[in-house]
Amino acid sequence: MTRFPVQAVIALSVASAALSACNTALPELTREPEVTRTYEEAPPGAAPGTCWGKHTSPALIETVTEHIMLQPAEVRTDGTVEAPAIYKTETHQRIVRERKDTWFEAPCPEAQTVEFVSSVQRALSVRGLYRGPITGQMDSPTRAAIRKFQKPQGLDSGILSTAAARKLGLIAMERPKD
Repeated sequence: MTRFPVQAVIALSVASAALSACNTALPELTREPEVTRTYEEAPPGAAPGTCWGKHTSPALIETVTEHIMLQPAEVRTDGTVEAPAIYKTETHQRIVRERKDTWFEAPCPEAQTVEFVSSVQRALSVRGLYRGPITGQMDSPTRAAIRKFQKPQGLDSGILSTAAARKLGLIAMERPKD
């Protein structure tokens, strides 16, 4: 029978625990940010009885540091500098992109049944965007997959838009009248 020093056994158990922790998902790193969904308010001109989602993109602000010359350098005719230039440094912030609210029509809560959300999950899974189980729950992984689907279409939101649901083939499109 081989005996191992206590330190080796402890090191092995710590390493084993660390490796097993690598296989578990870290919810705080993969969690989709909270989404805003509103039914009480709607954008101006919205049809009665329709439901809307709102995505707010924050303003983009940058800090700018500038060096402003207060006095130029004093240079002799032979090219030697008698007195260096005097500068002051100013730092200020400026808005690069304003905050923006984007309203979009969304399926109403009563339409988002377990069967509907399961269909959303299956449709996103077929496209390689959703890798979780088909639960019928509008959970964080589902919202993250919705965001991945909608972002290339110009909507960076985890709320399913009616337009995205139509593209997924989950909501019937109205036929144009002839």
